[in-house]
Amino acid sequence: MGRVVVSKADVVETFVRSSGPGGQNVNKVETCVHLVHTPTGVTVKCQKYRTQFQNRQGAWSMLERVLEQKSQQEILRKRQAYEKERRKNRKKSAAAKARMLDGKRKHALKKQNRKGGRFEE
Repeated sequence: MGRVVVSKADVVETFVRSSGPGGQNVNKVETCVHLVHTPTGVTVKCQKYRTQFQNRQGAWSMLERVLEQKSQQEILRKRQAYEKERRKNRKKSAAAKARMLDGKRKHALKKQNRKGGRFEE
């Protein structure tokens, strides 16, 4: 699993006040870290810890994980599309051709019998 390189220039980092437990510290200090990766639009928010430093580290690692997952999903999606196209374009086996022709023959017989006024399979 390769690491995704996140450029600091591509990320907008803002600090806001946290909510929840933490006492006077979270009420006075902007400890919550909010990161937005502008090329992809991915948003990450971390307010898990009481200190801004720990939240900042957590947010950056979260952002890397999310971007890694997105890149893995994109690779998987491309691979699946390629495999689907490959399966669609491969030659049919002799047995598959025979089944297809047999089905067509049966369908033609049905239509022929309908013209004659009787219906048989």
